[in-house]
Amino acid sequence: MAATLCGKLLTKTGWLHPQTQCVRHMAKAVTRHRRPLHIIKQKLMAVTEYIPPKRLAVGAYPPDNLKVEVESSLVLLLKTEVKKVFQDCKMIAVVQNNASTSEDMLTLRHRLRKHGLTVKFFPNQVMRSFLMDSKFCNMSSLFLGPMVLIVSKQGKVKEMLSALRASPQMVLLGACIDDTLLSAQGVQRYSKLPSVTVLQGELVSGLTLLTSRTASLLQHHPAHLAALLGQHAKQLEAPIAATVEPGEGAVGSP
Repeated sequence: MAATLCGKLLTKTGWLHPQTQCVRHMAKAVTRHRRPLHIIKQKLMAVTEYIPPKRLAVGAYPPDNLKVEVESSLVLLLKTEVKKVFQDCKMIAVVQNNASTSEDMLTLRHRLRKHGLTVKFFPNQVMRSFLMDSKFCNMSSLFLGPMVLIVSKQGKVKEMLSALRASPQMVLLGACIDDTLLSAQGVQRYSKLPSVTVLQGELVSGLTLLTSRTASLLQHHPAHLAALLGQHAKQLEAPIAATVEPGEGAVGSP
């Protein structure tokens, strides 16, 4: 109601509210058109346009700050010892040392020494550096943490396992026996195989048995053949003698 009265009063006095005024909107004249560039300037802009470089493959260019590590004389000496161990020893076992004391290690070394087994200590970095360039490169993944090598010039696997059972803190991870890489389960199965001496005895006994059987067969057939021929000859002579004896008696009678 109040708005209606105010509207009527304002119309009488000749003043209009901005919302009620009728404003005529005229078309705006656009005076700033973009003028085309000159043909020479267009060519110059095309030539000088920035082209981002393509992404290169990783390792396409070697880094400038590449450093070549030179091994020290101590590392070379240790690698020489490791190489000698792998050449001279028939069995090389990798054992993880889980916080064993010095007394436990001394006891273990004493037990292994009784059977001709030796404990070796080499840094993991030296072992991985040697194994990566050799045919035993698959063993490099075992050298993580404190590791111990148990080596022997003979494959005394049973003796090693019996000594490790008395030291639960020493865990067998794998071994290289006769240039063959074996896991812990493979070493367990290898220990259950008979020794070479037993296999050689079985082989010799088997060959001796086959030789004796062959000789007996070779001797049996000729003897059997001779017996059969003798019996056949006797059978042929029996009817001839039976026919000849009556005739001789008839001729000799008066």
